Amino acid sequence: MEAKEITEIKANQDNKEYVLNAVAKQGKLLEWASDRLRNDEEVVKKALENDGEAMEFASDALKDNKDLMLLSIKSAPWTACYASERLKNDKEVILESVKTYGQTLYFASEELRDDFDVVKAAVSNKGIIIKYASFRLRDDVEIAKMAVLQNKEAIHYLSERLKNDEEIKKLVQ
Repeated sequence: MEAKEITEIKANQDNKEYVLNAVAKQGKLLEWASDRLRNDEEVVKKALENDGEAMEFASDALKDNKDLMLLSIKSAPWTACYASERLKNDKEVILESVKTYGQTLYFASEELRDDFDVVKAAVSNKGIIIKYASFRLRDDVEIAKMAVLQNKEAIHYLSERLKNDEEIKKLVQ
């Protein structure tokens, strides 16, 4: 049986006042709002203020809204995976996410996978994620050390030169 609040929001899915009140209390109810309201910046912002994970249910157009994406990432850093292609290439958005959720590097643009600051922040909390960094940064000693200190398995994704570096080999022993 469906939860009462889901049944009610489905019945009122295009009533902006009703949906605003519902998502203010339970952000993920955005899923059952009408397409029009899932594309309404005020409604989506209200949902994200309650639960950043509601970004999953925002319209594609609003997944390209930098302010809303940053609001989502604030409480649910992994939601950067829902960002538009343009925002997956926005250093501020990706950096904000990888600071606490290194896995976001997987969704970042090729350009940001080659950005020292972004990759450094990502591997500092998820060393194994170095496997998604550019080849150039997999050969960077500082990043390599951070990655293997966070997760010894990261050594498998370093450049051949660094896999054989004595100092790095000592870090994984």
